[in-house]
Amino acid sequence: MTTARIVALFVVAALAEIGGAWLIWQAVRENRGWWFALLGIVALGAYGFVAAFQPDANFGRVLAAYGGVFIAGSLAWGIVVDGFRPTLWDYVGSAIALVGAAIIILAPVVVDAGEA
Repeated sequence: MTTARIVALFVVAALAEIGGAWLIWQAVRENRGWWFALLGIVALGAYGFVAAFQPDANFGRVLAAYGGVFIAGSLAWGIVVDGFRPTLWDYVGSAIALVGAAIIILAPVVVDAGEA
């Protein structure tokens, strides 16, 4: 159940952060109105709270692993929302980032005998 929770929280965090950044982009770069920026700020704030619910207590590890999810999620957002057409190298880089994220967050924690 923990792995499912971790993945679900990363997906929700990605939607909040990427969606928030996209909304601000729309307000600033596409002149869509101040309320787009306001919604983006709310979404980015929500991202911070969602990330804090990860079961791992180490902020740096959670954010490092989330980086891989953010890379893949950003490309997916671009494909679905903006019609972006990734290259093979975008897909390869995204896959590498996701493997790295999985290694960081899902690898077993080994306690050093000196720490026990």
